[in-house]
Amino acid sequence: GGEVDLIMRTPEGCLVFVEVRARRDASHGGAAASVTATKQRRIVLAARHYLLRLPSPPPCRFDVLALEGEHIVWLPAAFDAGGFAG
Repeated sequence: GGEVDLIMRTPEGCLVFVEVRARRDASHGGAAASVTATKQRRIVLAARHYLLRLPSPPPCRFDVLALEGEHIVWLPAAFDAGGFAG
């Protein structure tokens, strides 16, 4: 159903699912804008499957790492799973 590029944990224990997107430049909305609602649903589905394996899932968030040319932008909590049933 989906894949997650990076799974990390903050020092506070929050599990962070990171989508990495790269574009040459910001035309057509740029890298962050390419994380569409469909892509978000796939990431959330993959995260839910991952979390099912844990005995006690920690707090989670979904970040986006946008690479545009030589610019790197980290967007913490770029979207959430609240709007996606599944």
